[in-house]
Amino acid sequence: QVQLVESGGGLVQAGGSLRLSCTASGRTFSTYAMGWFRQAPGKERDIVAAITWSGGSVYYAESVKGRFTISKDNAKNTVYLQMNSLKPEDTAVYYCAAKLSYYGTMWNNYDFWGQGAQVTVSS
Repeated sequence: QVQLVESGGGLVQAGGSLRLSCTASGRTFSTYAMGWFRQAPGKERDIVAAITWSGGSVYYAESVKGRFTISKDNAKNTVYLQMNSLKPEDTAVYYCAAKLSYYGTMWNNYDFWGQGAQVTVSS
């Protein structure tokens, strides 16, 4: 199986930046893609960004385009989410996830999850 460990959450004022990291260990050779999801209190878990492990194709939710950047370091088995120009509505628990299959695009299509990182953006 795959273990995912996240770091980099915290409290930041609106307009500030944070970088989340997610390091994978275990049987990572079969991972197809890595994704970042977020879930605010009372809301559903939504995808923020995703990247394929091999080719580096990326996807961004419309709400974060131009502000967030997903990247990876294959040698370190690590995926990053650089978050700039943060807004109060970005406040959520951010989860790193690994996807083994090509099929599916929603949270329930991901197989392994990190522990979550709280991101709080104050106004």
